[in-house]
Order: sequence, then structure tokens, then C-alpha cells
Amino acid sequence: MFSRPALPRSRSLLGALALSVVGILGAAGCSSAVDQAGADTRTEVTEGGILRIGDGGDLTPASLYSGAPAQAAITGLVYDTLIRYPADSLDPQPKLATSWEVSADKLSVRLTLRDDVTFHNGKPFTSADVEASIRRYADPARSGQLARTAALVTAFDTSDPHAITLTLARPAGNFLDLFDVMPIIDQDTLSDLDTGKGYNGTGAFRFAAWKPGASITFDANEQYWGGAPHLAGVEYVIVPDAQTRVSQLRSGQLDLLLNIAPRDADELGSNPGFQVIDQTGVQRTAYIGANVQAPGLSDIRLRQAIAHAVDRDRIVADVYQGHGNLANLPWPAYSPAFDADLNGTYAHDTEKAKALVSEVGSVPVIPVAYTAGSTESEAVAQILQADLAAVGIETTLQPQDQATTLKNLIAGTYGGLWITEHTFAQYTPATLPTSAYVYNANKNTSNFIDAQYQAAVEKVWGITDPSSTDAEDAYRELNTELLDNAFVIGLFNHENELATSAALHGVGWTKKGELDLSDAYLGG
Repeated sequence: MFSRPALPRSRSLLGALALSVVGILGAAGCSSAVDQAGADTRTEVTEGGILRIGDGGDLTPASLYSGAPAQAAITGLVYDTLIRYPADSLDPQPKLATSWEVSADKLSVRLTLRDDVTFHNGKPFTSADVEASIRRYADPARSGQLARTAALVTAFDTSDPHAITLTLARPAGNFLDLFDVMPIIDQDTLSDLDTGKGYNGTGAFRFAAWKPGASITFDANEQYWGGAPHLAGVEYVIVPDAQTRVSQLRSGQLDLLLNIAPRDADELGSNPGFQVIDQTGVQRTAYIGANVQAPGLSDIRLRQAIAHAVDRDRIVADVYQGHGNLANLPWPAYSPAFDADLNGTYAHDTEKAKALVSEVGSVPVIPVAYTAGSTESEAVAQILQADLAAVGIETTLQPQDQATTLKNLIAGTYGGLWITEHTFAQYTPATLPTSAYVYNANKNTSNFIDAQYQAAVEKVWGITDPSSTDAEDAYRELNTELLDNAFVIGLFNHENELATSAALHGVGWTKKGELDLSDAYLGG
């Protein structure tokens, strides 16, 4: 039986760690803006102050697990997880679980839990809350992206309030990914989650209030088991227009933006009053999705034509100012599923695209959805429209707000193509095709259900040694299925960028991209 010993939690944020990939068990930190920017050499920490975060999305309470910005603010600030991956590796570290053991047959996992943790209402954290969290996350109605992995748990032993043993239906190479992603919730206040009435967690900040269309506020948890935060509170401010958010950062009305346009990033990064920080390890993939049930898009040749028609070089150079790497596949270079040869399968090839369209024959007008309020999304949509017109595919552009985008991603109700970004490729390779809305082999946004793709995903899911020959073959098979079927058409990969005031220090983040503000402070 393999075990991971307990490690003490340090109040300082973890620095850069060696890139590695582990199997089913191992030991979480987060990456820090201090580490990334190298600018904070102060030793005096300022206490108090309200950190104001600006973003365009409002809270959708029933979609707490979706990872959308407002929901991620809650799961990142209010809740803890069992373990935590460093942002730039898959070497798990203790969080609410201090150690863990996996049986030799990979069908049993025992976690030892912290005994000094309470929820914000004062209730002690116990193994029963872990069971409730896994059961809740596994419920398909909750739209947790790792729900299939959570559903592998067939039995729970919670006889010890400070330890839990899980029995699994099968070995799964990405089980620790679930422990990193899934928030630990209070089993006694579940009814409040779906209404937005309240969120009772164990994290560094307490949920205070939600004003729909305006803001979400949080107060510092002075009894946080990891030490009281320096900030007095956090306010997530809903500002739909991206340029307005930038203006408010410049004027001091906001302290942090969750994402920033490349042109604004370059300009703010050269101004000593601001910081632009790469969220190391939080890879995002810009892509074109295709609903294969929409008119015309059921034909694989048309989807492949679109993949050849789009000019990725122009998008990265002209729209994103070089902030990204061209990619057909989603994996970061450190992933065992990364394949440099296959990554260039679809180059900009107008003639090949025209030939495929000619084979298809009559092609209907295809709608292209993109995120409203984003200059970059609109520019990419316009480039795609021109590229497709050049090969004989007519399109109409459809701007959508963030709430509609999230709804369509979860329900698979896009009318044709859509342009946005996805994440989860930075985790164990099994997580993306078993979990992410756009890739899940059993239910995905594209409504692409295929026996060969499912078989390839099942093979990858069962791998517990990602360095084995079997793993290499399985990853190549999975990549071939993704590329041949072209229901998700990769454009480029990049790490998310945060923009902050120079007065903000100690910002961290999880591998999922949620902010960790337990060590953040304002001043100077």
C-alpha cells in the first residue's frame, strides 16, 4: 500500500516546482503573483482593506461547479479541497486531507483528514462532509465536470470522523484530480447552494452577500485553520464591458481583473502602477466547437474543412499579439499526452478546405456564436467568418452573454459553431475526455457520441502509470480520435493573465484557475 505522509501547511505560498506527472496518488500548493512577477520584495505586510475584483459574469447558483468566473470566486474563496496541486505540476499536496493511501489493486483509497477545521458556522469538519461532497458532486444534475470520476465511488466508510475510506468501481488514473477540483461542502446546508442564499465552507473567506447583476461580497474568516487572511474582505464586482473594467482598474475603482486583453496587457505591463501576471499552469485552449447535430455539421468532412480553413497564425498574431502557441491539441508540453507531431495536423490550407467542401456539396448557412463584450472574441469570429467564406461556407455571427454561453456549454444547445476557451487539459490526461463539457465522451457540448472515441477514453481513464508504453499508445489513440473527428477544433493554447494594481501583493491561484487570496494584501 502506498501512502503520502502529512506535511505542515506554510503560510507562505509555494514557489515554482519541477514539472511532473504522477499516477493515482501522490501529495497542493498554488502559484503566487510574487513568484511570477518577482516584484514584491517587501517584508512588511499590510492588514485590512477590501480587494475589488472585476469581471463580466454574474452568479448562476445552480451551476456552482461549472468553473465560470463568479462561481469560481465562491469555490476558490469560500471552500477548501482535500488536496491541492501546485499550479505548474501534478504533484499533489495536503489540504483538508493530511495523508492518503491507495490499495495495491487501486480500488480503495483511505484519506486522513485534518481534525482542527470548522465550517464558517462553527460546525466541525468531518468525514461525513467528504461523503456528502462526493455524492453531491457525482449528481449529474449538479453539472460537476468530474462527476463521472466521483461516481466511481461505490462505498464510504466514515466510522472515523477524521478519516474516510472510499471503495472504487474501477481504477482511475485521475482520481486525485477530483480531490483537487471538488469543493468540500457542509452536508447540513446543501439547500442553500442552489438558491445563492448561502455558502458555508471552510475557506479563508466567508460568503457575505450576492446582489444579482452587481456584486458578490466576502468577509475574512478570522478563524481560518490556515491562519487569518490579511485582507478584511473581497468584493467581486460585475462589470460586463471589458474596456470599462480596464478603465476602472486604471482609476483605482478595481484592484484585480480576472482576464485582460493582450493589447491592454502589454500596455499595463509597461506601467509601474500595474502588474500583469501569467497564471502559470492554468492553461486555456481557444477553440471552435461544432454541434454535430446542427445542419451540415454532422458531416465529418465539413468539420475537417473548417479545421483547415481557419488561419490560426493571423488570430494569434493580429488579435492576441503573440500571446499564445498554435495548437491543434489541448495539452501543455509537460502533459504525457502532448504530441508535437500530431499537434500540427491542421495547418491553414485553403485548397484542402475547398476540396472537402466540394465533396460535401450543398452547405447550409452556419451560425457562429461568440462571447459578447469581448473585442478579441468578436475579432476571432470575424476572421473565422472570412476564412470560411473563402472556402465556400457561409456563416452568421451570434454574440452571446456569459450566462447564455454557460447554459449552451452545459446543455449542448448551440445552433452550429461556437468560439470560446476551455481548460482541464493541465490535469491528468484522463480528466479532459471524461469530464470537460466539450470533451466528455458520454455527454458533451458537441453532442458527439462515438463508440471508438468512447473506447479510446476508457483506455486512457484506466491508466495509472502515465509513463508506460501502454499509456503512450493510449494517448496517441485518443489524440487521433480528437483530430479525426474534429468536433473540437483547437486554435491556440495560452496561460491566463491577471491584471492588478501594483499595490496588490501575494495573489495566488489554484491549478483550476481559482484565486487563492489567503496570503494577499494591499499596500505600498
